[in-house]
Amino acid sequence: MRWFWIDRFEQFIRGKRAVAIKAVAMSEEQIDGYSPGFPVMPPALIIEGMAQTAGLLIGEASGFEQRVVLAKVGKALFHFPARPGDVLRYSATVLDIKTDGAMAEITCHIGDRLQAEVEMMFAFLDDRFPAGPLFEPVDFVAMIRTFGMYDVGKTADGEPIELPPFYAEAERVAQAAYPPVGSPVAI
Repeated sequence: MRWFWIDRFEQFIRGKRAVAIKAVAMSEEQIDGYSPGFPVMPPALIIEGMAQTAGLLIGEASGFEQRVVLAKVGKALFHFPARPGDVLRYSATVLDIKTDGAMAEITCHIGDRLQAEVEMMFAFLDDRFPAGPLFEPVDFVAMIRTFGMYDVGKTADGEPIELPPFYAEAERVAQAAYPPVGSPVAI
């Protein structure tokens, strides 16, 4: 993922619900040129943040074995614009997961006010598409770690979720090749 439209997860319940936040800053490039004289977060990027929140929720339900892509925005209602200084709270609820895709309902709140509501359909890529992960495993793990998904993630029973073995191994190999700054290094 080149662009991240969420900053971190506050809640993550496997296959059911996730809450992520995005702080809108005046210094962001998309704010500067989208609507000169009236700085707002472009609605399409709010939809993308909602899609990232729900897409990660849906993908994690299968241990990221499915390659999840946004297939369709069924409904999108915006009640007022998001402006610099606002904190967007995306709440995604999985409505249904089937063998070929999933549906989710996502809302965006700014404080107590409902800012936007969207219904989305996601598809699982099949063998008609090139095999392999959509993202480099090490980059993907770094991204979801940055979002704090595994810090707050729980199963429906309240147990902590864990990084799938494939991604845990990729992270281990990367850490062995590039130890954290300040770690002792053999010379």
